[in-house]
Amino acid sequence: MFRTPIPLSQAKELPFWRRPISLLFLMAMAMPVAFATWSALLNNFVIEVAQFDGSDIGWLHTVREIPGFLAIGVIALIMVIREQVLGVVALIMLGVATAMTAWFPSLGGILTITMLSSIGFHYYETVNQSLQLQWLPKDRAPQTLGWLLATGSAATLVAYVLIVLSWDRLGLTYNIVYMLSGGFTAAVALFCLLAYPQFEAPNPQVKKFVLRRRYWLYYALQFMAGARRQIFTVFAGFMMVERFGFDVHEVTGLFLINLVLNMGLAPVFGKIVARFGERRALIFEYVGLVSVFLAYGGIYWFGWGVMLASALYVIDHMFFALALALKTYFQKIADPGDIAPTAAVAFTINHIAAVFLPAVLGYLWLVSPGAVFFLAAGMAATSLGLSLMVPRHPEPGNETLFSRFLPAPAE
Repeated sequence: MFRTPIPLSQAKELPFWRRPISLLFLMAMAMPVAFATWSALLNNFVIEVAQFDGSDIGWLHTVREIPGFLAIGVIALIMVIREQVLGVVALIMLGVATAMTAWFPSLGGILTITMLSSIGFHYYETVNQSLQLQWLPKDRAPQTLGWLLATGSAATLVAYVLIVLSWDRLGLTYNIVYMLSGGFTAAVALFCLLAYPQFEAPNPQVKKFVLRRRYWLYYALQFMAGARRQIFTVFAGFMMVERFGFDVHEVTGLFLINLVLNMGLAPVFGKIVARFGERRALIFEYVGLVSVFLAYGGIYWFGWGVMLASALYVIDHMFFALALALKTYFQKIADPGDIAPTAAVAFTINHIAAVFLPAVLGYLWLVSPGAVFFLAAGMAATSLGLSLMVPRHPEPGNETLFSRFLPAPAE
């Protein structure tokens, strides 16, 4: 194993399986196996084992998002540990904590183990996003990000197929599935830690807090994306179990449909972003999400049925795949040295609403589930308004439609 960092320009001399792009794909394959399996079983697990109601699930997701809000701590950690090492260690933590999920079948136990797995997940995601934007060339980033998303979907597909085919037939338990999925992720991450050299990006990263005024639109889009995502993550799946009585294999089957579509559509979305630009991709995403969330509310207000709810769940998930446009928008406007610290700052901004929104909306859910989804539609509409300010060709000095009319801001 190499003990000194290898510049990215020299990494092409390594065997293909040891190059940076291979490491990104391997991590993209490993992470969703633990996280997506945890997500697929979560609603059934907490309802059947811990008797959660809407308020409890809201508090669980509030606790889960606290490490995301504290992702800014990555800036302090990369002062003493390399980004690549931090990302892999965080991935190991996610896998180990996921494996232990079913060992603590109480509200307090579930909240504690969720906090630990969430630290691993959010710190991994922060660093992973930074490494992707540093290691991928701008002209190929949208397509490659699409393929990375498809790779994660393919790996999760295998796990979900095994759950659907064997949950009843083999009498699987939550503990067995969590241990297998979490153990797999931890094992792959350990391999990544031991088998790959350290790669040195050409642009040294600023290792301090960075908050630049010219990135304000990116920060605003991140804030709204985090608030809006919480409603889908927390309540869309919970609705399928609470209102329509979905079993584990039925929820997982719905996830399977999402995965198959993502495997085919994610690379296509990457090409769409490269061809039509981030502005048009984001506008299309948010128009679609406004419509989807309004229809979610109609399920409660007008009594629409399970088939529509299932279709909306799939469509909703497809639109979120276009979030890669937000990554490449930032890649185009950012100073190369700002990527790592801004990834941490953006993750924190993304999770500001996530810390309190699930708990607050959990109480609203008890009164009016439809109102929760109408609120999400309003958030998506706000994101749509912000996306209209994204220029057709973003770059430093042209971060928003208004940049050309304003003097360069002092940093």
